[in-house]
Amino acid sequence: MSRILKALNENAERWALLVFYIMLVSTMFIEVLRREIFSYSSIWGEEIVRYSFIYLAWIGCAAAVRERGHIRIDVLLEYVGPRVKAVIYIFGDIVMLIVSVIALYYSYETLHVAMKFGNVTHGLRIDQAWFLAAVPIGFALVIFRIIQSLIRDFNDLRNGRPVYEGDKLFD
Repeated sequence: MSRILKALNENAERWALLVFYIMLVSTMFIEVLRREIFSYSSIWGEEIVRYSFIYLAWIGCAAAVRERGHIRIDVLLEYVGPRVKAVIYIFGDIVMLIVSVIALYYSYETLHVAMKFGNVTHGLRIDQAWFLAAVPIGFALVIFRIIQSLIRDFNDLRNGRPVYEGDKLFD
């Protein structure tokens, strides 16, 4: 059981991103062929692409939090010691946690209203709550990953290890 949880912890976002990316690309490819060859396009194809992209963005946000891959300006961090760097990262995670909790609350409120009134999408005629759920799901994943990051950073700070900085895009 712990092997499954470890695999989910390491790869859950990657697998979900892969599924939504394949759905987005394949639907877009089919719709382009239908439009160019048959001069016909569907409403549902455009909606699938749009909502797949929304899920990609929010799940990708959680994956970036896990890998500390968000855009940041870290020039000043090169001039401070490891303990100060850890405190700065912890402070940033706490601020992001507060913002994420607030955003989760308001995004759930929007989802709740959509569920209450039963809005449906125009093309797919599916309950729009399935697609509005991307935002609270994304923020819930972000909160989970921030908490994991805070635990990792506090352990690193307590044990005197350098804080995890993630992979740098440029050196």
